[in-house]
Amino acid sequence: MKNKAFWLFSTLTICIISIAFGYGKLVHVQKKETATQECHETPDTSGNLFKPTIENKNKPAGKAPKGMVWIPGGEFSMGSNVEDEGLCSIKGATQDAAPIHRVYVDGFYMDETEVTNEEFEKFVKTTGYITVAEQKPTKAEFPTASEEDLITGSAVFTPTTTAVNLNNYLQWWRYEPGADWRHPEGSQSTIKGKEKYPVVHVVYEDAVAYAKWAGKRLPTEAEWEFAARGGKTGNLYTWGNNLKTNGKFQANIYQGNFPLKNGDTGEDGFKGIAPAKQYAPNTYGLYDMAGNVWEWVHDWYSVDYYKSLAETGKTVRNPQGPDAYYDPNDTAEIKRVHRGGSFLCTDQYCTRYMVGTRGKGEIRSASNHVGFRCVKSK
Repeated sequence: MKNKAFWLFSTLTICIISIAFGYGKLVHVQKKETATQECHETPDTSGNLFKPTIENKNKPAGKAPKGMVWIPGGEFSMGSNVEDEGLCSIKGATQDAAPIHRVYVDGFYMDETEVTNEEFEKFVKTTGYITVAEQKPTKAEFPTASEEDLITGSAVFTPTTTAVNLNNYLQWWRYEPGADWRHPEGSQSTIKGKEKYPVVHVVYEDAVAYAKWAGKRLPTEAEWEFAARGGKTGNLYTWGNNLKTNGKFQANIYQGNFPLKNGDTGEDGFKGIAPAKQYAPNTYGLYDMAGNVWEWVHDWYSVDYYKSLAETGKTVRNPQGPDAYYDPNDTAEIKRVHRGGSFLCTDQYCTRYMVGTRGKGEIRSASNHVGFRCVKSK
């Protein structure tokens, strides 16, 4: 009899990777130390690719809603001109974040942190909401599956015992029966003592349901990037152009040999997910806009959306994303955009904690490194 967990993992569409695969180049987990510096180079800003950010000056009267900060909005250069997925690895893998183009967004309020376990728990207790990861898959969704294979669960990162080529993410992810937002590592795990950690194992519709209950919404991709940039122009990271500030990491990302067991050195202070507010906020007062967990945003994912905006030759006002999803590398999955990277992002494999780059996820697939934060219009 085939293993049920493996079958589900292979069959259920999973969002865990949020990044592009299949570029034909294998990158070995053992990266040479001499390549470290070139993996963190400042992006090329020649040719005035990034034009100055022009912030709106008007501010709303009164205080911001609890747990939120005011983002002034304005006009800015959106996107990235970094060519590599890992800065020193796969050429062309970040092309969906090009070309750099001008965008205007109105001002808005944004959650200062990702939605936490305790915040999500209040929502669930009030509404009785059941997340997708807690719902048993149906025969309608998977008509070829046997009844015994249809079990609740979600995708959980599982380190490898030996070094591997980073061409097959199935080597370090497993479908874990019973994994959900209350049980992030599986049915025997708990969020007790982790109330301030970002909620995970939430899919797009779970995030939308929470936002609606809270009187908020998910940010557009343009709003998210404007907020993450903090009024700065063309920086590589939300905090500047150097990975470290005064010798210290500014985000919860992966250091060491990915994805080996005990491979994460925790040099940034954490091995795995971290509580909110462990690093300095950006200039708008937002925490963890890079690393920790990926964040769902409103927009459909389309690989050529930025190109279509740039071709208008205009500053696009309040873009809401494309009308439909489009990923030529995987036409079967329905995807929305992720932003910000996660605790699993590493310069060996995925540096999409870089502020202008993008992720993507199938809309009904959950994992233990994807969460969200909300916004509210003025």
